[in-house]
Amino acid sequence: MNNYWSQYQRCLMQALASSQVTDAEGQTLDAEVAVQRLCELTLSVRDARRTIHFVGNGASACMASHMAVDWTKNAGVRSLAYNDLAFLTAIGNDLGYDQTFSQPINWFGEPGDLLATISSSGNSPNVVNAAAVARQKGLILVTFSGMKPDNKSRRAGDLNFYVPATTYGFVECAHQVLLHTWLDCYMNVREWDTTPR
Repeated sequence: MNNYWSQYQRCLMQALASSQVTDAEGQTLDAEVAVQRLCELTLSVRDARRTIHFVGNGASACMASHMAVDWTKNAGVRSLAYNDLAFLTAIGNDLGYDQTFSQPINWFGEPGDLLATISSSGNSPNVVNAAAVARQKGLILVTFSGMKPDNKSRRAGDLNFYVPATTYGFVECAHQVLLHTWLDCYMNVREWDTTPR
């Protein structure tokens, strides 16, 4: 267990530095370009008075709720996450757990909205199904995935952020950094200009 903290930091930084972004055609994008493009897409959502939808399971559900709150409260962009307990259990019980996110996107998603899917494996059926419905309905689709490079989410979106780490904790940490990078870039939050040196 010697140097565990140092090793953890090193591996996390490596996972972030190795993250890859692809577009709808599967072309690899420079991460800086991808973040700027994502902010431009978000501006189009805001200007059209559309909605950002966030979906994810477990820790990713917590990130979805966190981001929906921050985008609405801090950035002024209407945002939703579908993690209400009664809502999830009613859909899961009546329609099947694989429909817990696709049904809300079908009911509430509109063309020009943006769906952000967060899935460490990229293969969660309810997340993959939500992405498919978003595509059918004309939503902008942004995916955050990890682990295996051939996961189902990795090439599904208009922008696809992929973290090549092999454990859930590292993918989840990297996803939270990527999600906050998106928000902070949009809001022009510059920690490096405010942190005492």
